[in-house]
Amino acid sequence: MAQLLSEMLTHQQVDIELGAVIGALADTCSEISSTIRRGGLAGILGEAGSGNIQGEQQKKLDVIANDRLLEMAIKAGVCAVASEEMELPVINPSPRNDYLLLFDPLDGSSNIDVNVSIGTIFSILRMPKAAGRDAAAISQAFLQPGDQQIAAGYVVYGPSTQLVLTVGKGVMGFTLDQGQWHCTAPRMQLPLDSKEFAINASNARHWEAPVRRYVDEMLAGKTGPRQEDFNMRWVGSMVADVHRVLSRGGSFMYPRDAREPKKPGRLRLMYEANPMSFLVEQAGGAATNGHGRILSIQPSQLHERCAVFMGSRHEIDRVTSYHQTPN
Repeated sequence: MAQLLSEMLTHQQVDIELGAVIGALADTCSEISSTIRRGGLAGILGEAGSGNIQGEQQKKLDVIANDRLLEMAIKAGVCAVASEEMELPVINPSPRNDYLLLFDPLDGSSNIDVNVSIGTIFSILRMPKAAGRDAAAISQAFLQPGDQQIAAGYVVYGPSTQLVLTVGKGVMGFTLDQGQWHCTAPRMQLPLDSKEFAINASNARHWEAPVRRYVDEMLAGKTGPRQEDFNMRWVGSMVADVHRVLSRGGSFMYPRDAREPKKPGRLRLMYEANPMSFLVEQAGGAATNGHGRILSIQPSQLHERCAVFMGSRHEIDRVTSYHQTPN
């Protein structure tokens, strides 16, 4: 933690109290990284035999990561913790600061058993001063728009383990080496334009017309209306796909579709869309639900979902404008 805190203080002048929470998060993700690396050697692959609040079957590593992050958060003294894997927040009986922590403990867990990059996503909010300390008040305190986040980030467990972080002063990248986090990207910045996009094309038949138009134009290449060739990439782990976008530009899309027309989207606003949108905007990009800025959405429930379009600003502006244009 000491190396990470030192580099955060040097580059972004992070408050010591907030830095301590982020440092504890990073150290726990370092431990999770070590566990993931052992894989089948530790008997941690496969199904856990349980389901989460989202109705999804949990992997063993989902449960392990969730438990470790929850334990860390309580020890770090945050007021309360909310996880994508749990129905209700966990309230700290002995808080030492005024932070609220949200996390997706293991994003892309369907990739665990095939050794493809997965990750942890987190978001930190401040507990409103006037809020009560009972369960109902604290649950309500989490329902803040994404632009109220004071920090957000993710850890990608790939060929190297990397932490990407913002405290509202740009985006920094750290690489894990022998238990220490070293700043390897002090200023991550998205280009305005890109020729790469990430979307699950197997769902094309379910997409709404604006999404089909946008993707079809890119697939048409130089002979189409964009007069450019584009590359499509898809890992199936939001952390991995967005990390590629933040590293070299592009657009990441997970639109709403006809399979569940009553839902505004499939990704979780509080655990996935908000923290990733904060990072993308801080890196000079844009993030919308197709109609408006994700960080301006007022959440109505802890496990709310939304459509997601994020990445290089000119590309996101284009696909958003298609949603706003009558057929």
